[in-house]
Amino acid sequence: MSTLSTNTEISRWSKIWNSNMGYSFRRNPVAIVSLAVFIVIAIMSLLAPLIAPFDPYDPAQIDIMNSEYPPVWVDGSDPQFIFGTDDQGRDLWSTILYGTRLSLMIGLCAVALQAFLGISIGLIAGYVGGRIDSLLMRMADIQLSFSTLMVAIIFLAVTQAMFGSETFNQYAIYFLVAVIGVAEWPQYARTVRATVLAEKKKEYVDSARVLGFGPLRIMVRHILPNSLSPIFVISTVQVANAIISEASLSFLGLGMPPSQPSLGSLISSGFDYIFSGSWWITAIPGVVLVVLVLVINLLGDWMRDILNPKLYKG
Repeated sequence: MSTLSTNTEISRWSKIWNSNMGYSFRRNPVAIVSLAVFIVIAIMSLLAPLIAPFDPYDPAQIDIMNSEYPPVWVDGSDPQFIFGTDDQGRDLWSTILYGTRLSLMIGLCAVALQAFLGISIGLIAGYVGGRIDSLLMRMADIQLSFSTLMVAIIFLAVTQAMFGSETFNQYAIYFLVAVIGVAEWPQYARTVRATVLAEKKKEYVDSARVLGFGPLRIMVRHILPNSLSPIFVISTVQVANAIISEASLSFLGLGMPPSQPSLGSLISSGFDYIFSGSWWITAIPGVVLVVLVLVINLLGDWMRDILNPKLYKG
């Protein structure tokens, strides 16, 4: 039984590797490097408790006397702090590892919420049609007329005023996931709706209806799989957008607090020290953020090209 399962897995990976997508990936050095960099960043951030020499959440491991040490390649550094320390005396390398993990988690959870809302609304709007379709799409149009940051700033500012800074900081990650997720669902809804409108007129949908399948099963089991290609492309780009949104909100003081460092809050906390000479507190997390967003966007561009038959030339 185990051998059969192993052979099945090998066969499945072999089909993927030898498919058009696998062939395109092997011949695209940008996609290979981008995926490799993303995997390295993701694994290192996931294993932050094992890799990081210090725990930035543990006050016992933080000494304010160690604040603003430069990186090891700059004079006046301390060898135990590879990338130096921030204004609170935290090891910047450890803080970046934990902060990257937090930024990735917020980005992925926010995109999962976006996808759930957008796919559900898009399926209902496209399949049911009529007044429900018009109502849901007008809601999407209204949502798209506001920028994500504007909606997030208003919502988070009001939330912070209502619950107080202490409660807000305690649940900041949930507020960020909720507001970024809710603000971006129309991207999925409009794409899925367009696919549903094209697919629901095809014979296999009529056959499913004749067999007595309900609308929910037809939408989820038969129509939705034909929407997966654009959904994957949108999700890849939206992860990068969600990470940027989190970093922007944290930089403005409406995201993660300094006690729970994300890449955005690290950049924000070090911004006041740039002109005093402690450039590394902002610059190094900023470089990590740029590299992370860049490789995700490059993967999204490659995926868009390979999954779009009009763009893919083999």
